[in-house]
Amino acid sequence: MLFRLLCLLIPLLPLLLHSGPVFGEQGLSIDPINCLGCHSDRIPIKTFAASVHGKNGCTSCHADIVDLASHMRHEFKPAKVRCESCHKKETAEHYSSAHINRGVRCANCHTDIHSLTPWKGDKRRVVATCIQCHDKNSAYRNSVHGRGVSAGRPDSAACSDCHGLHNIRSLGEVANRDRKEFHTRACLKCHGDGKMMARNGVTNLAVNSYLESYHGKNFRLGSPERVAGCADCHGSHAVLHPEDPKSSINKANLVKTCGACHTKATPLFTKYYAHGEHKDRKNYPLLYYTFMVMTVLLVTTFAVFWLHTLLWMFRGFVENREKAARLMEEKHPHHIPGANKQYRRFTRRHIILHILVITSFLGLSLTGLPLKFSDQVWAQELMRLWGGTANAGLIHRGCAVVTFVYFASALAMSFHFLFIRKDLKGNFIERLFGPDSLCFNLRDLKDVTAMMRWFLFKGPKPTFERWTYWEKFDFIAVFWGMFAIGGSGLMLWFPEFFGQFLPGWVFNMATIVHSDEALLATGFIFSVHFFNTHVRPEKFPMDFVIFNGQISKEEMMEERGDQWRRYQEEGITERFACPKPSGVLYDFLVKGFGFTAVFIGVTLLLLMIYAFLS
Repeated sequence: MLFRLLCLLIPLLPLLLHSGPVFGEQGLSIDPINCLGCHSDRIPIKTFAASVHGKNGCTSCHADIVDLASHMRHEFKPAKVRCESCHKKETAEHYSSAHINRGVRCANCHTDIHSLTPWKGDKRRVVATCIQCHDKNSAYRNSVHGRGVSAGRPDSAACSDCHGLHNIRSLGEVANRDRKEFHTRACLKCHGDGKMMARNGVTNLAVNSYLESYHGKNFRLGSPERVAGCADCHGSHAVLHPEDPKSSINKANLVKTCGACHTKATPLFTKYYAHGEHKDRKNYPLLYYTFMVMTVLLVTTFAVFWLHTLLWMFRGFVENREKAARLMEEKHPHHIPGANKQYRRFTRRHIILHILVITSFLGLSLTGLPLKFSDQVWAQELMRLWGGTANAGLIHRGCAVVTFVYFASALAMSFHFLFIRKDLKGNFIERLFGPDSLCFNLRDLKDVTAMMRWFLFKGPKPTFERWTYWEKFDFIAVFWGMFAIGGSGLMLWFPEFFGQFLPGWVFNMATIVHSDEALLATGFIFSVHFFNTHVRPEKFPMDFVIFNGQISKEEMMEERGDQWRRYQEEGITERFACPKPSGVLYDFLVKGFGFTAVFIGVTLLLLMIYAFLS
């Protein structure tokens, strides 16, 4: 008997040495050696001592055994062990997990608690536990992740990397939005880790290219349910290499994969670059050169017109000071007979069209720029204001329809001006390049030269005809803009239709064109156009001629003296005289509308600048 006790005691020495604190915590005095005297045949002493619970006493778990004699006489049945007495955090997670509603308890996964050893990051043990119930068809085990874990690669994704260990969500009962967000975030967690991907020879460009795509931008803006996430294309468990015939992204399977969302997908449609990178000239030359062309266009346009704006701003400031000094010296203002008499510059049709332009352009900007700058907090908040990308997309497309309507009206008016109007002299060519036309002509070169001389204090301030060169540029830019931004927008609006006869990579190019042309349009309108029209020293804070259509005689003679003289020579000046000024209420409303539009535009411009700087 003594020999047997010694044999039991020696292996238990480490256990006895370290179990004191636990006993003190529980307030118990039952020695583990007493327990193992009976239970050593079922619980090998060495195995238990080496387990994760080896430093605990038996009654740390079997806390209801307080009377050893009663227990040995089998006078009561010990209750099931309650792991939550120690593992509070894990238990809280488990009780809110998918497993708790399916009757899965701690012991279902941790089957032999007395021999459980530290897992030491060996993901194979996690997988071995999960596949007891899951992965019956070996989808995960045959995937790139499963094979990586089996090979002992610590960075390969095991079940717990995506689902967690204890806080496992039930994906079958959640909304589609939450399920898609879960899958995509699970993938981004590892594939967005540059260091992890680098040490495994895997590029993380897929993450960047996804987040910069239409799919990824919607995900960032809180609408993952509207677009494809990682798992929609690559699968969730059966993630295979593209060269594998069973892979969902194998070329032979792409029509089916894309067709899950785009029901009319064709082999041409699947040529879309899901992870195309416009900075990669070697692999995506079409995207690279499209981006470069748009960048050159954008940089050149802004460089020229911002320089023009800065020169004008300074020269106009100096001119205003000179005018003020002359008025002080002469003691009286310059007087023009009937200086405040109003003349018609724009018709009611022009005013209505311009209000449509303003409204639709601001609508397009307020709904499109958040998509462009989806990584910005202000963009995400603005998208929440719209109620998500679905509502924003509806508004955006509605404003696009309005844009096509006013563009068609402009075309019709241009046709009428060139071929139908009876009150204009000349043939088609003479009208196209005449003084009433918005088409560029040789006079514009003279006007640009004269304006630059004035900027540089080399000559007098020029006067203009009916249209200035910067107004003509605004008009002509609409035609280029409708071709670039309108054409690309239609492709992106109806990808399945255009995918019937255009290769998918055209949509990648259309995305670049649409995005950069939108940036050019908004940046130009909110900076250059606003300055030329409202903010320049001669007009600040706002020129309301486009809202009431009226211009004073003094203003017309000073700014458009050549037009005034031509009208005088032709004897048609009084044809454009306004019998009375616009009404007070009308002016109040349209001025409020105008100031609101300028405020929104300038705010968006500042947010765009902030996005680039940050």
